[in-house]
Amino acid sequence: MTCLSPMKPHTRLALVAFVLTTGVNSAYVLGYSGSLMVPLGWVGGTVGLLLAAAVSMYANTLLGRLHLLGGKRHIRYRDLAGHIYGPNMYKITWAMQYVNLFMINTGFIIIAGQALKALYLLVSADGAMKLPYCIAVSGFVCALFAFGIPYLSALRIWLGFSTIFSLTYIFAACVLSLKDGFRTPPRDYSIQGDPSSRVFTTIGAAASLVFAYNTGMLPEIQATVQAPVVKNIEKALWFQFTAGSVPLYAIIVIGYWAYGNQTTTYLLNNVTGPVWIKAVANLAAFLQTVIALHIFASPMYEYLDTRFGSKVGGPFAMHNVIFRVGVRGGYLAVNTLMAAALPFLGDFMSLTGALSTFPLTFVLANHMYLVANRQRLSSLQKSWHWLNIVFFTVLSITAAIAALRLIARDSKTYHIFADV
Repeated sequence: MTCLSPMKPHTRLALVAFVLTTGVNSAYVLGYSGSLMVPLGWVGGTVGLLLAAAVSMYANTLLGRLHLLGGKRHIRYRDLAGHIYGPNMYKITWAMQYVNLFMINTGFIIIAGQALKALYLLVSADGAMKLPYCIAVSGFVCALFAFGIPYLSALRIWLGFSTIFSLTYIFAACVLSLKDGFRTPPRDYSIQGDPSSRVFTTIGAAASLVFAYNTGMLPEIQATVQAPVVKNIEKALWFQFTAGSVPLYAIIVIGYWAYGNQTTTYLLNNVTGPVWIKAVANLAAFLQTVIALHIFASPMYEYLDTRFGSKVGGPFAMHNVIFRVGVRGGYLAVNTLMAAALPFLGDFMSLTGALSTFPLTFVLANHMYLVANRQRLSSLQKSWHWLNIVFFTVLSITAAIAALRLIARDSKTYHIFADV
């Protein structure tokens, strides 16, 4: 990964904290009221959010403490796994991380498409712009942004804009939801569905819970932190899971309180109020998604640039720009096609949590820490890590089955390239 250019240590630490917070408060937060609270209810959703935050903080802290293993910095997740397990696990970890980031980016394009569609419906009710068309436009805009931002370090000022955009749609959604909540009759908070379907939706929601807090690329983010790297990444993580998560909690709780089990997986579709406020909120969600996608796509971009790109000339030399257009454009074209074909955001969050967040953040982090520190851990500590490994492995498998079942169910309800 390309490291950040020289800057003061506290500035770099703040930048890392912004990157982590951007991940937590990305436009995905507009879907959590509907995808987490609706299937889990008040008790299950609230307890689940707090537990997911606690275990995520713990697992990421373990991972952060392995950054200097063996006396060298491991700036990529796959490098760390390869150092501990060998070359085969290097490849497996890279594959899992690729799946994780690909699924996250596909979800971002779905959200961007939903924001564009909502924005269009505010100015025209003819329904001409279907969701697949909006998703295609979103993918194109994300590609243009990727062409012009060669490195993660070049996002500096854009991270500031991202924070402004996040606060804009979160504040607007919270205010409009509060207004609706006070004006509407009592809501229904019961969990819908028959017992068997509720089991699968609950398991799927559990996967979405951990998805909400984790990036799957902490070593890459930690690579931009100056010494002491472990202490500083822990400071950034504490910020992410405390003050940085307040907007997340606010919009989830207020959204579900206002609309109950009728809350959609894109909260701005529920709210009522002045058209200009809703337009600004949807535009902010769209623009923040473009920036956030670039953050989560950066490990793939870095790999492609390093493996196949030219080492000659600057990032804006014509041949390097053409390379980015072809390679990054091709990558995002596949993302966009997947998003348009299966635009089921809640299902994508569940599947991503099951296939990659659980294995990468919980199973692998605990096992790597166990292997790296086996000579120093007590029997009780080893048992604790094995308990985590077994529990999250089982949860990952069951959550993947539940997510695939939900996707299959929605695929029967809606045709491919559906306008949901």
